[in-house]
Amino acid sequence: MAKYTIHKAATRGYADHDWLKSYHTFSFAGYFNPERVNFGSLRVLNDDYVAAGRGFGAHPHQNMEIVSIPLEGKLAHKDSTGSEGVIQKGEIQFMSAGTGVTHSEMNGSATEAVKFLQIWIVPNKMNITPRYGQMEYAVNDNEIKTLIQPETAEGTLRLQQNAWFKMAKFDSSKETTITVEDPKNNGIYIFLLSGSMEVDGNSMETRDAIGIWETENVSIKTNDKSEFLIIEVPMNQN
Repeated sequence: MAKYTIHKAATRGYADHDWLKSYHTFSFAGYFNPERVNFGSLRVLNDDYVAAGRGFGAHPHQNMEIVSIPLEGKLAHKDSTGSEGVIQKGEIQFMSAGTGVTHSEMNGSATEAVKFLQIWIVPNKMNITPRYGQMEYAVNDNEIKTLIQPETAEGTLRLQQNAWFKMAKFDSSKETTITVEDPKNNGIYIFLLSGSMEVDGNSMETRDAIGIWETENVSIKTNDKSEFLIIEVPMNQN
């Protein structure tokens, strides 16, 4: 029988540094909740706002898969591998920190704020050579689009983990089924970016999230036009 954990938007940790406003789904920095440390290999899901012209200066990471998904505005990235670029909504970026990377993430605009998701996944192999990549994507109405998967494939990115990232957009009053790619080992975590829907009968509103494991399929029914992120990860964190 499927198991569930529900994280309502209002229960997230919150940090306000003026130029940075960040909601933490899981324990992060000054926010610690022993019941909200991770969902399997999913360790961090931060919902960030960065003011114009500001950002995170150069800082190190090691042995973590880091994914950035802009929701509004532009996000500028630069790291010690020599990779740099600017991404915006409709693009996704990853960095496999491996043996160690120093990077910065700055607002790519001097006049407009940037809003983005920063997501950390624990890798299944430590001390790999750092990697970096980004791509554009488009999600049609009433489609679930795969952005990241474990194997190299055209039109997707690959992390150092048995993980999938999918973005979905559905009109109101639509029903669909999400199939778990590796139901024996993985669970899925659904983060509702906008809208309202039912997940296996559980009500979700904007910025709510739900984790489901020990199941092969999950049913979705939208109440309003909805956009949501699906993250599938191993539940044993290896």
